[in-house]
Amino acid sequence: MPIASDVTLGRDVRIFQPELVNLYGCAIDAETKIGAFVEIQKNASVGARCKISSHTFICEGVTIEDEVFIGHGVMFTNDPYPRAVNEDGTLQTEADWAVVKTRVKRRAAIGSNVTIMAGVTIGEGALVGAGAVVTRDVADYSIVAGVPARVVGDVRDRRKTSQGKLDYA
Repeated sequence: MPIASDVTLGRDVRIFQPELVNLYGCAIDAETKIGAFVEIQKNASVGARCKISSHTFICEGVTIEDEVFIGHGVMFTNDPYPRAVNEDGTLQTEADWAVVKTRVKRRAAIGSNVTIMAGVTIGEGALVGAGAVVTRDVADYSIVAGVPARVVGDVRDRRKTSQGKLDYA
């Protein structure tokens, strides 16, 4: 799996196992870390100081802003109505559909095994719980979980208990 020559890598990007990623036509900003078995497609961008964990798929049309955490096995989509063939049975090409863009705002965190449907925006500082399926926009600082993802809290309400564990007010 290659890192294509058309990939733009910012200063101090760390790709721990470059032979085990597939990056092409994308841009990755400074100090971002990329795990093994990650694919980032053309016309996708990843901001500065992000962490992209192993087995993640970032497709064309996804913009990830600065300081975002992406857990293991996160899947982005870019077509809400995917099809292999046209009505006449011919194989679809890039000309037969349009990319639907997705945005993850600054400092959001996405848990492992999350699926993010095409066209959503995940808000600044938001937290998406592991295994969620995000089908609609997530507001800034919201905590969402479940299938489909629903608001279960606000990250600004988190506080540490006397035992050092997180509690929600």
